[in-house]
Amino acid sequence: MILILSRHSARLIAAVLFGSISFAENALEIQCLKSGTFLAPVDSPAHRKYAPDREIDILHLALDVTPDFSKRTVRVQTIIQFQPIAKPLGELALDAVDLDFSFVTATEKIRAYQVSGRKLIVTFANPIPPGTQVSLTTRHTAEPSEGLYFRTPEMGYKEGESHLFTQGEAIEARHWYPCFDAPNEKFTSEITCRVPQGMTVLSNGRLMSESKESASGLVAVRWLQDKPHVNYLISLVAGYFEKIEERHGDIPMAFYTLPSAINEAANSARNTKSMMAYFEQEIGVPYPWHKYFQVCVNDFVAGGMENTSITTLTDRTLFAEATENIRSSDGLVAHELAHQWFGDLVTCKDWSHLWLNEGFATYYAHLFDGFQNGRDSMLYGLYKDAQGMLGRASDTKPIVDRKYNSPDDQFSFLAYQKGSWVLHMLRSQLGDELYRDCIRTYLERHAYGNVVTEDLNSVVEEISGRSFDQFFDQWVYHAHHPELNVRYSWDEKSRLAKLSVGQVQKLGEDVLLFNFPVTVRFKSALGTVDREIQVTEKDEDFYFPLENAPDTVRFDSSYTLLAKIQFSVPNPMLHAQLGDTSDMIGRLLAVEQLASKTDSTSVSKLKVALLNDPFYGVRIEAARALRSIHNDDAFSALRAGQDQSDARVRVEVAEALGKFYRAEALEAVTEILEREKNPEILARAINALSAYAEPGIPNMLMGFLKTDTYQNALAVAAVQAMRHQDDPSFVAPLIDLIRQRESQLPSFGVARVLGAVGHLARNNEDRKDARELLAEFTGRSNRAVRLGAIRALGTLGDSKAIPVLETFAAANKESPEQKAAAAAISAIRSEKRPSDELKDLRNEVLELKKGDQDLRKQIDDLKRKFEAGEKPSSATRPNRRRG
Repeated sequence: MILILSRHSARLIAAVLFGSISFAENALEIQCLKSGTFLAPVDSPAHRKYAPDREIDILHLALDVTPDFSKRTVRVQTIIQFQPIAKPLGELALDAVDLDFSFVTATEKIRAYQVSGRKLIVTFANPIPPGTQVSLTTRHTAEPSEGLYFRTPEMGYKEGESHLFTQGEAIEARHWYPCFDAPNEKFTSEITCRVPQGMTVLSNGRLMSESKESASGLVAVRWLQDKPHVNYLISLVAGYFEKIEERHGDIPMAFYTLPSAINEAANSARNTKSMMAYFEQEIGVPYPWHKYFQVCVNDFVAGGMENTSITTLTDRTLFAEATENIRSSDGLVAHELAHQWFGDLVTCKDWSHLWLNEGFATYYAHLFDGFQNGRDSMLYGLYKDAQGMLGRASDTKPIVDRKYNSPDDQFSFLAYQKGSWVLHMLRSQLGDELYRDCIRTYLERHAYGNVVTEDLNSVVEEISGRSFDQFFDQWVYHAHHPELNVRYSWDEKSRLAKLSVGQVQKLGEDVLLFNFPVTVRFKSALGTVDREIQVTEKDEDFYFPLENAPDTVRFDSSYTLLAKIQFSVPNPMLHAQLGDTSDMIGRLLAVEQLASKTDSTSVSKLKVALLNDPFYGVRIEAARALRSIHNDDAFSALRAGQDQSDARVRVEVAEALGKFYRAEALEAVTEILEREKNPEILARAINALSAYAEPGIPNMLMGFLKTDTYQNALAVAAVQAMRHQDDPSFVAPLIDLIRQRESQLPSFGVARVLGAVGHLARNNEDRKDARELLAEFTGRSNRAVRLGAIRALGTLGDSKAIPVLETFAAANKESPEQKAAAAAISAIRSEKRPSDELKDLRNEVLELKKGDQDLRKQIDDLKRKFEAGEKPSSATRPNRRRG
């Protein structure tokens, strides 16, 4: 056997063998070497990811599932109907991770099959000709760590609410059934699930049958999805649920929750029907599936998942009416519903084009917000998305990027927020109607198929007659965004306004100079003048003849450009911009600039905005600006702005007041606690108490610890405040809380209590009670709780916890628990507290003292023997080392 190694691999082997490699820098490469695999350099063709080959066309997938809720295992029969595509098929490899197969057969003779850790490989006796339809049947059992998740009382969840759910995206389905686990293959599917009577079973498509089996007593429920979809969109949810129902035309709609949460279901679901109607009109393509269900599950692994015709949602999206308008599920619900067209009807061919799923869903959620709440609300959402992106100086990855390790790496702001902004810019350049025509054609042309970015570009160019190659090249295939320095001046003699625009982003192979249109608006007493300019160069000057000097100058007045813009205008213009009630984004930008000023006039202007601005978002940003200014005038302005009718602003003012440290701030927080009913606002005020050492505060926190609110929001806030107070006297009541009310707290609440116990007990001389509690909770089946306990042991810093942590760190299979345990052990071993150092020093002194006494005794014995004339034997000689 001849092994041909790349220069990179040969260097790695030599370095490991001869010790010339830095372990810290090359740990991942060494790990790959030990496992027999090599990680290709990130700039090599081997590292770039593409859609896998399709040797077969999968026609239909049928799953028959019997879950065991007590053991958290599943027994599955899988039938895959397929046909080879272009050449005879001798061997079929399916993705299958840790599945225990007991039976594999097919309508074509099988020579043998083998199971590796990650594949099921079936070898046929004779190659199967292209076009020949084959049915492959397998049976297996699994105890999935991913892909299919159980929630049972044994895991700390409520009695009577056992359930399971699946999550396929990105490549998790392989953990519970054998499959072609990539997005470039579509097929019809069906699921039969056998559950105890009284349980609900939900899946894709339409309900076909439901019957009780006399032998087992189980109820077999069969769902059929008869329109093709991709593997990661297959869904199974089973358990005890309740529902609310409605219809949109002929489309059944339902929203399912666990029984304990059904009273909150309507709060989250209330706008789903209007979303459906809006999307059908805006997109121009009817809803493509048989039904639309949504189901909330405990501790979902994400916010939501757009499985075909049945979306899974986190239960953390549910909220009580008492929160007023602070909490809303509309953004999440609209995002997942939009996916039924963008991602489900048409699906990205491979994960590098994920933005065609996520960018569309994000943008259409913004569009619905604009439809429901007005254009300013939509623009404010885009503004917040932009603020989260524009501060990333090291943003050098394009949206479409094939250099990634795992598909999960692609689920970032690039696919979501930046993808959304690309569509917003595209729509602004095409105009609303032409954009709608393009999107409708794109969906109709590629319905039930796969797409790449060029498919969208091709349709846009065909319908509009314009070239968009440069648009997609700079915004999608290259990285970053324009960083602009804009300067304004006015020449009274020539009556010319001058704008100088400089692109200052760091240029390179991945970041280009941008070419884009942008609108500039000049406002004065004589009216408004809009001018569109095209920015193409690194530095450009633009001149605008005007009748008189403008009162305000707005660059990108229509807010259709994703760019970081530095444009400082004189204070009079800034104040006029803040007062322009027709320009919400302009007012936000004025608040941004005023936030960096501390003079009384600027604070006064922000106070007026906080009290009187017609849009809640500007009032929110004004409160944040006053908080950042953080002087006496700012505090007074916030105090004056407490009485807000919109709870979204009221909570921001409460948060801002809580960030001041002064007697008046404590007084304001106490007033909020006394008069406020909204639990979201109360939670912020409780957190603010943690900064103060007043005698009555511990009792106040203890009181909130005992409250009973939805998802125990106030108790969890009290736990966080106790942690920040850093008073170890809270350890005992927190231990009592978790002992008495564990089942009443959400998983994240239990994890926070454990984290607080570890933090508060870390400096105690006796950490036994805390250590034993945390060690016990590392054995919980609930992963969030288990991870919380492991991390809390690292915070506790007790070396006696290391044996417990090593049971996780020594696991062969990499997992979040293994990583958390390794980090916790490292933290314990590296941390040296003063008390630990003193203890170590005492031990060293005692050891030295004992050694000195032993040595003196040996010398005295030798001396006495020598004086008595006895020759010392080897057994009595002092031990000595050479050299």
